[in-house]
Amino acid sequence: MFGIATVLAAIVLSSASGNAGVNVRFLGAGRYTDAGSFDTSRASVEAALRSHLDRLGRRYLAPGQTLNIDIVDVDLAGYLQPWRYGASNLRVVTGATPPRIELRYVLTERGRRTRRGEERLTDINFEMNPSARLSSDRFVYEKALLDDWFRRTFSRGRQDF
Repeated sequence: MFGIATVLAAIVLSSASGNAGVNVRFLGAGRYTDAGSFDTSRASVEAALRSHLDRLGRRYLAPGQTLNIDIVDVDLAGYLQPWRYGASNLRVVTGATPPRIELRYVLTERGRRTRRGEERLTDINFEMNPSARLSSDRFVYEKALLDDWFRRTFSRGRQDF
């Protein structure tokens, strides 16, 4: 019985170490340009972005790779109009208010650092994204920024259409 348990534990641990993963930290989130303001709790922004980055990691990272991301700043698309009666959490999105995310990252493969960088993600044409325009996701523009960055940075020549 002890031998079977040992073998099963070894299999579980070896498969876990071979999986790709994304670790996200939000640095100084209380000082972000926008996230956590009137209409959006900081926790909901963090949860949505963390979940989305995890999904992207499973899609683009190879087994054995780990991506550590530090989110430095978040500025959501649009601006708030807290002065409107009955609509204090109304976010108005215009072409003049694109989303922006600043981050730092380190990619490791089997414990060895293979890539690192700092990025300031923004897209002044964010309103022209047809899939984003039809979405009801509150953070669709921010997630589209992360999609584009991940695809550009970590796809390793994969074709995604």
